Amino acid sequence: MSKELVRSFVATFGAVFLAELGDKTQLATMAMAGTAGSARGRWLVFLAAATALVATSALGVLGGAVIGRYVRAQTIERLAGALFIVLGVLMLVRAK
Repeated sequence: MSKELVRSFVATFGAVFLAELGDKTQLATMAMAGTAGSARGRWLVFLAAATALVATSALGVLGGAVIGRYVRAQTIERLAGALFIVLGVLMLVRAK
């Protein structure tokens, strides 16, 4: 495996891992696991949550591949950054 692929894997893993820590999805999964009642139930919660994350990631990759055909990567990165800023400002404004 090339160094570029390894760097890409590590960067993607790190970004997604950090972004998912403590988000609403993780908190909901924790709540569901807490009420699962058994080890088997907790494993089912884990498998369902993991499958959902894989599915949403697949949609992101497919969508990115399609958009990447028509829009430069730099433009996508700038738009994503601007969207994060807008969402952050909205969250700060709405927090009371």
